[in-house]
Amino acid sequence: MSANAAARRESTPLPEETISPLLTFMFAAACGLVAANLYYGQPLAGPISQSLGFTPAATGLIVTLTQIGYGLGLLLIVPLGDLLENRRLILTLVALSAVALVGAAFASSPSLFLLASLCIGLASVAVQVLVPFAAHMAPDASRGAVVGNVMSGLLCGIMLARPAASFLSELLSWHAVYIISAGIMIALIVILRAALPTRVPHTKLHYGQLLSSMGHLALHTPVLQRRALYQACMFGAFSLFWTTTPLLLASPAFGLTQNGIALFALAGAAGAVASPIAGRVADRGWTKLATTFALVIAIVAFLIGHFSGSGSLLALIMLTLSGIMLDFGVQTNLVLGQRAIFALSAEHRSRLNGLYMATFFAGGALGSALGGWAYATGGWNMASWIGVAFPVIALLAFLTERKN
Repeated sequence: MSANAAARRESTPLPEETISPLLTFMFAAACGLVAANLYYGQPLAGPISQSLGFTPAATGLIVTLTQIGYGLGLLLIVPLGDLLENRRLILTLVALSAVALVGAAFASSPSLFLLASLCIGLASVAVQVLVPFAAHMAPDASRGAVVGNVMSGLLCGIMLARPAASFLSELLSWHAVYIISAGIMIALIVILRAALPTRVPHTKLHYGQLLSSMGHLALHTPVLQRRALYQACMFGAFSLFWTTTPLLLASPAFGLTQNGIALFALAGAAGAVASPIAGRVADRGWTKLATTFALVIAIVAFLIGHFSGSGSLLALIMLTLSGIMLDFGVQTNLVLGQRAIFALSAEHRSRLNGLYMATFFAGGALGSALGGWAYATGGWNMASWIGVAFPVIALLAFLTERKN
């Protein structure tokens, strides 16, 4: 080969990585099915508590331990996506999910069930390895669309998990919910093993160095700081809404049954359509305009919901509309944030995603805690005013960015 030919070969750009629509769908489906494991325990806390003999004070740990496991996984496991071969890491985590779900189904004591719940949360961070993996495979021009499509699957899993668990437990038992999900995880391992390509990151850091680098990223990445703050506020509002509205709907004002509340939650899944739309908008460079829209629609959603506590049919319709609008705004802002941080550095995507998710997950925990306290103290009126404060704070912070 001549020197000129060699030079031409070296200067020829490599073909851009791409991801097919079928593989995108598989990423989305996998994210939804795995993420659903985090939320089965919420509507089943009562039956599980009665079956295993939890004390009233310990019943809340059924959900809390899963959330703690997920939070730890975001900080300690998700960064491994920048260090370990991604396909193997994902399959290992999904396999751990299957084992933990079986453990939960056959637990004979509260302590064993809580251990299984912690492991379910840890293993569910597989979704946050899948999302940057999909972003890595997508060309820059369509990365937002791919991330949006994948995140729509994740949201569907989150929103459908609770009603599905309620229906299945009433039809069969709470044990069946975990057994069926474990079977789905095993099937998912087979499918992902055949479909996912191998991806070996270029990072040469040790695990300790990898974790310490996250502190540097958190302190010196303004885009990450801002987008995480906006989404922490939005997810705080989201968590407050979905913590308090079931209490409102079950109150004498509305008097809905568990199945009625499950159908209400099902309507909220309509917000999943926001994710692919937001991704395409971000790809066009309209992130600031779309962020303004997302924050404003969340504010409007809570204002509509604030006047929906009377118990009438019109109030129920308005509350449903409020939930759909809020979910739309939260999902739009989530995808816009991920699109922004994934554009910063391919080498750091998993660590950036772990920090982003952990930050807004903390915002969600705060929203749930404040929502429960506010509803017990001042009812829906007080809870909804606190709820609207979250997106207002995000909007005020965002306006300072626009001025700069």
